[in-house]
Amino acid sequence: MTSAQSSAAQGGLADQYRSFVMRRVLCLVALALAAIIAVLVDVSSGPSSLGLLDVVRGLWNPTVLEAGTRVIIQDIRIPYALMAVVVGACLGLAGAEMQTVLNNPLASPYTLGVGAAATLGASLVIVFNLSLFGLASHILLPLSAFVFAATASLLILVLSRTLGASVHAVVLFGIALLFGINAVVGLIQFVADAESVQQIVFWTMGSLARASMDKVVIVALVLALCLPFSLRNAWAMTLLRSGEEQARSLDVPVERMRLMVLMRVSLLTAAAMAFVGEIGFIGLVAPHIARLMLGEDHRFLLPGSALAGALLLSLSSIASKLLVPGVVLPVGIVTALVGIPLFIALILGRGGRGAAL
Repeated sequence: MTSAQSSAAQGGLADQYRSFVMRRVLCLVALALAAIIAVLVDVSSGPSSLGLLDVVRGLWNPTVLEAGTRVIIQDIRIPYALMAVVVGACLGLAGAEMQTVLNNPLASPYTLGVGAAATLGASLVIVFNLSLFGLASHILLPLSAFVFAATASLLILVLSRTLGASVHAVVLFGIALLFGINAVVGLIQFVADAESVQQIVFWTMGSLARASMDKVVIVALVLALCLPFSLRNAWAMTLLRSGEEQARSLDVPVERMRLMVLMRVSLLTAAAMAFVGEIGFIGLVAPHIARLMLGEDHRFLLPGSALAGALLLSLSSIASKLLVPGVVLPVGIVTALVGIPLFIALILGRGGRGAAL
C-alpha cells in the first residue's frame, strides 16, 4: 500500500469515527430534549389542568401567573417533575453499571434486592421509631435506607467471592436476597400497627407526592457525585463487556471496579428511593433502551441510560396523573405496569434472545 493509499484509509477511518461519535451525541441530545419536554408536560398535567404555554410563560416569568397558580407550579408541580427526573436518572445509571459489571442483562437494583434492602431499612425506622445520635426520623430514614442498600450490595459481593461463584451466580444470590428481605419486611408489617403498615405500603408502591426542592437537590447532588466516577471508568467497563479475561489481560482491575460500582449503585439506589420509595423496572429497562440506541460504548451508554431513566420516570409520572381522572396513582405502580410489557417488547424486538440483551 502506498503512502497516499494509507493516508486515504486513515482519513476514511477518521471520518467513520467522527460519524460514529456524532450519531451518538445526537441520540443523547434527542433523549435530553425528550426529557425536557416530558418535564414540561409533567408540570402542566394534574388535577388542576394548566396549559403548556402557560407553564412555559410562568417558568420564564413567574410574575405573570396568578398567586394560586404560581403556588401550584413552584411548590408542587416543579419539585414533583424534577424528582422524577433525578430519581429516574439515578436508577438508569445504577442499572447500566450493574448489568455491565455483573455481565447479566437482568441485573438491576430492583431485581438484585438492593431496593428491597433500602425498603427494609426504611421499614425499621418507620415501625420502631428508631433514633440515633438525636437524628430526626426524616433524616434517619434515608440514612437507614442507604446503609441497608450498601450492606446488601456488599453481602452479594462477599458471598460471590467467598464461594468462588461466577457473575451469573451473583444474580441468583441477589434474587434469593430479594425474597428473603421481602419476607422480613412482611414480618415487620405483620407486627406493626395500622399507621406504620400504611406508611410501609405507601413506600413500597413508590410515590413522588412527598417531593420538595430540598430533597430534589440531595438526590441531584448524589447523581452529580457518582456520574463523573462512572464516566471515568467508561473505557474499562466497555472492555469488560468483551469478556472478563480479556479485560484482565488489558490490566483492568475487575474485582476492584466491581466493588466500586456496587458501592455507587448502593448510593444511587438509596438516594433515589429514600424520598420516593421503591420503584422498579426503571433500572432494568432504561439501560436496554440506551443500549439499543447507543451501543456498548460506555462513554455514551452511561449518560444515555441516565437520560433514558429520567425520560421513562417522567412519562410514568405523567401517566400516573392521567390514567384515573382526578387521582394521582403511585408512580411505582405505573412503572411496573409499563415496564413489564416494555421489557417483553425489547426481548421480542431482539428476536426473543433475552440472554443477548
